[in-house]
Amino acid sequence: MGRIFYLMGKSASGKDTLYKRLKKERPELQSLIVYTTRPMREGEKQGVEYYFISMQELKNFQKAGRVIEVRTYQTMTGSWSYATIDDGKLDEKVDYLAIGTLDSFEKIKNYFHEGTVIPLYLEIEDGLRLERALRREHLQKSPDYAELCRRYLADENDFSSEKLKKSGISRIYKNDDLEKCVNEIIKDHFSDFN
Repeated sequence: MGRIFYLMGKSASGKDTLYKRLKKERPELQSLIVYTTRPMREGEKQGVEYYFISMQELKNFQKAGRVIEVRTYQTMTGSWSYATIDDGKLDEKVDYLAIGTLDSFEKIKNYFHEGTVIPLYLEIEDGLRLERALRREHLQKSPDYAELCRRYLADENDFSSEKLKKSGISRIYKNDDLEKCVNEIIKDHFSDFN
């Protein structure tokens, strides 16, 4: 099995931006795209950031036994689910890049062979993270600041230092400087690609 490099971090920690940069720097990495029932945001495209599906479609995948992991969040606008699905698209001979949560990382790590799933945990200063989240939400047609606040507070628990330690994550990539962060990740994990 190839490796799955798994980007994680609190909301607005720069996961999407770093994901795009790593894909540009290492185009041989394939995308492991997660399925979601949440509404598509401005600028997102089907099959690029996520596969956007209905709750019924997710239930159909579950009945077929194809769900590797699923998380459901009670948001200010209803339940949103995110799932990694064994959809037959994974090639065991290639390396993947994915974005997820600490919980999904644990479940995917347990599903695949030991050492296959490599954590890339991002962290930025909380004030900067909140500024980024506000800017991103402000660009939406219908900003949902209550949901932004819910996510921000939930992340404090979801990514606590105790949970990071329990998951075996000891390396933290500071994403206050994108170039430095990209270079550190490449140096730590992708030097064997050259």
